[in-house]
Amino acid sequence: VQLQASGGGLVQTGGSLKLSCTASGGAFNGRGMGWFRQAPGKEREYVAAINWSAGVPNYAKSMNGRFTISRDVARNTMYLQMNDLKIEDTAVYYCAASFRQLNWVVYSPAEYDSWGQGTLVTVSS
Repeated sequence: VQLQASGGGLVQTGGSLKLSCTASGGAFNGRGMGWFRQAPGKEREYVAAINWSAGVPNYAKSMNGRFTISRDVARNTMYLQMNDLKIEDTAVYYCAASFRQLNWVVYSPAEYDSWGQGTLVTVSS
């Protein structure tokens, strides 16, 4: 499966952005998808994930309820609504897809089989 992330851009602190990630190559039938981010000089960080069939979300605690993950099965697309953005949210955001059958460890990059190219989110003061 190929993933295409979009929606990044420049926003001021306190603003909002909505990222999208579309899977191509037929209807997505994996376990789920997730968002990770990587700021300059830092390791890739888990943001959120969603079970594809049930739509059950999971969030990194550090997101503090500001982000909402969702998916549209018919459109093969996952979303990340980001509100009250802070300067520390500046990063390249990556989407990823997992086809794990058992014990999907959503916060581990190693659990994902396909990655999108990333979309840059820059939050300025």
